[in-house]
Formats: sequence, C-alpha cells, structure tokens
Amino acid sequence: MKVLLVNNGTPEDAGLIPMMLNLEDERPARDQLDANYQHGGGWRPMGKFKARRDGSLQYPGDPAIEPLAVMHFRDELVLVYPYGFVGIFQQDGSFEVARMD
Repeated sequence: MKVLLVNNGTPEDAGLIPMMLNLEDERPARDQLDANYQHGGGWRPMGKFKARRDGSLQYPGDPAIEPLAVMHFRDELVLVYPYGFVGIFQQDGSFEVARMD
C-alpha cells in the first residue's frame, strides 16, 4: 500500500498501519484495523472530533492537528495524525477516529 507523507510526516508516523491493511481482504479498514490491532485494544472510535476541509481534526478545546500520512484504501481514506490518532473517512463524509499508539 502506498503511503503519502504530508506535513513533514515520516515513515515512522505511519507505523504498522499500512501492514495492517490488506486489499485482498474484503473487510473495510475499520474491521481490519480492529482485528490486527488487538494487542493495542482494537479499533475503539472516539467521538467529538470534527473534521475540517483541509484534512485536519479538531477535538473540542484543543488545537487542530494535521495529518502526517495518507493512504487510499479502496473507497476509504485512512489518515494518520500526531499522538497516534488514525481517521478513517468514507466517501459520504462520515468518519471515525481512534487512537492507535
């Protein structure tokens, strides 16, 4: 899987996320990350984040964080942010964010 590094991101920022996603597996990114991150607690969505048009995320009361790595996974967009946050965005604009550190 190709990883696009943005905003001074490094390969280390993407971590093992690209290896946890397999295009031959028909499950969506959420299900694959949940299954492949069990040692870290699985995929546990955190609410209250707001996605901004520039790809950044904002949690109430905190400054916005910009993505460091971007991966296209079929019809989904997987973005890796500072502090171990990962966002999975759907074409309809819906998204989930979980911490995977």
